[in-house]
Amino acid sequence: MELIFCLKRAFLVWVSCLWVTMVVVGQGANDSSAARPKEVKVGALFTLNSFIGRSAKPAILAAFDEINSNPSILKGTKLKLILHDTNCSEFLGTVEGLQLIEDEVVAAIGPQSSGIAHVISHVVNELHVPLLSFGATDPTLSALQYPYFLRTTMSDYFQMYAIADMLEYFGWREIIAIFVDDDYGRNGISVLGDALAKNRAKISYKAAFSPNAPRSDIKDLLVGVNLMESRVFVVHVNPDSGLTIFSVAKTLGMMSAGYVWITTDWLTSVLDSMDSVDSHTMDLIQGVVSLRHHTPESDLKRSFSSKWKNLKDKETPNFNSYALYAYDSVWLIARALDVFFNEGGNITFSEDPSLHDTNGSALYLNSLHIFDQGPKFLKILLSMNFTGLTGLIQFDSEKNLIRPSYDILNIGGTGIRTIGYWSNYSHLSTVAPEILYTKPPNISASNQHLYSVIWPGEMTANPKGWVFPNNGKPLRIAVPNRVTFKEFVSKDNGPSGAKGYCIDVFEAAINLLAYPVPHTYILYGDGNRNPEFNNIVFDVSQNKYDATVGDITITTNRTRIVDFTQPYMESGLVVVAPVREVKSSPWSFLKPFTWQMWCVTAAFFLFVGAVVWILEHRMNPEFRGPPRQQLITIFWFSFSTMFFAHRENTVSTLGRLVLILWLFVVLIINSSYTASLTSILTVQQLTSRVQGIDSLIASSDPIGIQDGSFAHNYLVEELNIAESRLRTMKTQDDYVAALQKGPSNGGVAAIVDELPYIELFLVNTKCTFRTVGQEFTKSGWGFAFQRDSPLAVDLSTAILQLSENGDLQRIHDKWLSSDACSSQPNPVDENRLSLDSFWGLFLVCGIACSIGLLLFFWRIWQQYRLVNKDDEEEAARERELPPDDGSRRSTQRATSFKSILDIKEKEFKEMLKLKRKSSDQKRAPSQSSDGQPISPS
Repeated sequence: MELIFCLKRAFLVWVSCLWVTMVVVGQGANDSSAARPKEVKVGALFTLNSFIGRSAKPAILAAFDEINSNPSILKGTKLKLILHDTNCSEFLGTVEGLQLIEDEVVAAIGPQSSGIAHVISHVVNELHVPLLSFGATDPTLSALQYPYFLRTTMSDYFQMYAIADMLEYFGWREIIAIFVDDDYGRNGISVLGDALAKNRAKISYKAAFSPNAPRSDIKDLLVGVNLMESRVFVVHVNPDSGLTIFSVAKTLGMMSAGYVWITTDWLTSVLDSMDSVDSHTMDLIQGVVSLRHHTPESDLKRSFSSKWKNLKDKETPNFNSYALYAYDSVWLIARALDVFFNEGGNITFSEDPSLHDTNGSALYLNSLHIFDQGPKFLKILLSMNFTGLTGLIQFDSEKNLIRPSYDILNIGGTGIRTIGYWSNYSHLSTVAPEILYTKPPNISASNQHLYSVIWPGEMTANPKGWVFPNNGKPLRIAVPNRVTFKEFVSKDNGPSGAKGYCIDVFEAAINLLAYPVPHTYILYGDGNRNPEFNNIVFDVSQNKYDATVGDITITTNRTRIVDFTQPYMESGLVVVAPVREVKSSPWSFLKPFTWQMWCVTAAFFLFVGAVVWILEHRMNPEFRGPPRQQLITIFWFSFSTMFFAHRENTVSTLGRLVLILWLFVVLIINSSYTASLTSILTVQQLTSRVQGIDSLIASSDPIGIQDGSFAHNYLVEELNIAESRLRTMKTQDDYVAALQKGPSNGGVAAIVDELPYIELFLVNTKCTFRTVGQEFTKSGWGFAFQRDSPLAVDLSTAILQLSENGDLQRIHDKWLSSDACSSQPNPVDENRLSLDSFWGLFLVCGIACSIGLLLFFWRIWQQYRLVNKDDEEEAARERELPPDDGSRRSTQRATSFKSILDIKEKEFKEMLKLKRKSSDQKRAPSQSSDGQPISPS
């Protein structure tokens, strides 16, 4: 029993110890899960032996050393770098990337290759491992299909828009893109094409070569592009093979004056990695303009530069901008891990059930594990905000670094100088972007500035950007093979193949250009009828011809598909119709004045006569008498002034002033009437049943148009004239026959055609017909080129020069007659005088008459008041007399205004004198001899 009891006690002690041990172990396990791990694996994947890799590797190692040597950053956790080399191979890079993910890293830095990034991005999407690339700049990597791809450098999307803004700044519309044919090159140039299209520019040719292409392939490529018109080249290649392009271009003479070379940031990545660029390399790239990532100066950047010199792992004397982005990528991971651990994050991996080896496969796919906390860690990475060597590290909604900006550099002499900056905040500027961020954004054209550039060949003037190469194909110029009006353009049996006014203008303009333009004329049409000019223009837009030269009218629809030069001939639609001579009319004497002029003139004759009568009536006996006689006097005096035959003399001052002014008006009216009547009676008068385009539209008569003319579409579409009314005329004889027959005999009422044709037609028919109405459209003739052709601009300048120096007029006089028929069928309407020419005279005369009348009536009013005042005083004295003293009462009554108006001036003065004398006599008896009043008895 004692033995059993001892065994029980031993068992209980063993169980108690086991339980305590389990509790302690369990608590230890819980404590370890809450604590930070001692080590976190971070991968790096890029080509070590490359310009970018040789700068990025020392920077990454330096960042790891700084983070691991400072326990306060990750609070005891160390970062372990797992580095893999892609060896400039997308296949090997993909394999290395899979091996890197197999090591259970929480994040991977790289790759620098966009092609590898595309493949690895699909892997990290599945395994939830963030991929931070400091070198893959392909814009398409920002797509939503790559949520775990995080670009820690600037996308080429912004770099291409910077180049597009530069091209617009210098005024170049066509460029040739030279690029490496991989994801990095193709997608970058695709964005450049989109950016240029927004500025109405384009990539005229995409010159692609394969990665690692031999020098002979690059030479063949450059020989081909040198045969093209554009002399602006944008080079978007890898840093390790880019200088070969300039070496070949130098041997081909393509680094001389007239050429423009613009590179993306690959060139500055090469130059910045060198301690000093050797003279041979500098000689290859003289005049090149290049971009570089803009990284603002800071204490952090200056400290890193000083540390670089002492780095033991560096392979280049200096570093490029990719080294700074690689350095910041490591610090971004470290800061994000610190936040991740502070929020209680725990690093664990689990198997992916969708990955398993089958059929004895040796790929070991089951070794790829999912980072369980990958989504949370990615979210923390995207929310980070701190200042690194490259400036502010912060991501926008599309996972791009905010505030992308570039330095714009010009290579010349023995060094590199900054000519400006580009940022998506204010575009081109000579002020650093970090300064512009403190001001409101301004991307207006007037705010775009760059310093001067030294171009290849040490040229300071901006190159034209294109030439017509001597070894290029001649321009294919379509020329209308006209049947009518061959003076403008027609077939020539000589070597040129075409002749005429338009051809001579074009040749003269071509000779003014500073470069040769080989060209050949190709007749358009069968020669039996005029070609359709819309078809010619359309064929030019479809690249069947390079241009068309001839009597091509500039219309709105045509300008939408081709580019026209400055008009060299004014044009517009006019109406030509048959006219007949108008015989002289017995009422021709009424034609010099319009009916309004006649009415106003007659009214003023009567008005002035009445005014003079009023002003003279009280003073001049010739203007007095019975009412019937006075009325006759007014009419006689009024109209006798027309011939200055009035016999009545004016004696009043106001009457003489009014009459002098009126005689001046009559003199002008008589002279104008005489001149107009003479012109009407001596100039031939013609008339037509069609008065212009309005009367033609209102009628239903047939209308003639030239075969192939744009007038057909204009009349039908713009003026809504029924197409059944239009008759096509193929020759000038058809014009004459149709007009002579008239609409009632199978002809036309009028012909609508362009002014240059009509002027030539009228001269050829000796002015038998005339234009009626006004020119109802305004346009011109120009030479048409394909869209964005620089020749259109240069030839426009040449045409202006021809116009200024008189050559254009001399060519006109050579081919076209200087004699012109009158454009107006009836000159009577032009010679008729209207009220518009004389209303000023009538206004002045009317004002003078009105002022004379006002002064006259004001004087009469004053006289009326004076007389009535005396009458009122006399009446007041009579009321003071005794009632029985009727002998003294006066029978006088107040003088009326009408009587004063009619009385003679002399009689009025005598009457006023008698009234005052009578008043004095009546006042005297009412006083005694001593002056005292006599009282009544």
